Amino acid sequence: MSLILLLHGPNLNLLGQREPDVYGHDTLEDHVSRTRAIASEFGFEVEDLQSNHEGELIEAVHGARGRCDAIIINPGAFTHSSWALHDALAAYEGVVVEIHLSNPDAREPWRRTSVVAPVSTGAISGFGGTGYELAVRAVAAKLK
Repeated sequence: MSLILLLHGPNLNLLGQREPDVYGHDTLEDHVSRTRAIASEFGFEVEDLQSNHEGELIEAVHGARGRCDAIIINPGAFTHSSWALHDALAAYEGVVVEIHLSNPDAREPWRRTSVVAPVSTGAISGFGGTGYELAVRAVAAKLK
């Protein structure tokens, strides 16, 4: 079975509680469960990690090299600032899908720059939890 690494950055452990008008009422576990369910339909297993620590996410990306077929990542605030995460993803040779529950381009100006985008295969934003399903479908299409 193929493996997708699902990564969530800082503060996403607070989903369902933090700014539900922006991020919705679903918890992180709701999103992970949704991703696992759709992934299984395509024959993928999902390994997930949420961390508020940049280095832990970087180590996870390094560990995915040669082991995971794809990474779906919601980098949270690291989207806009983590060149180290950018470099780790640049060294990964599989499919990378950047995902955001909200649409960063429709929010504050500082959210409109992603340092992850240049090393991602593609990005999905603004569709709430449906974005996770779209990300899995995108991975499946790229790996066909």
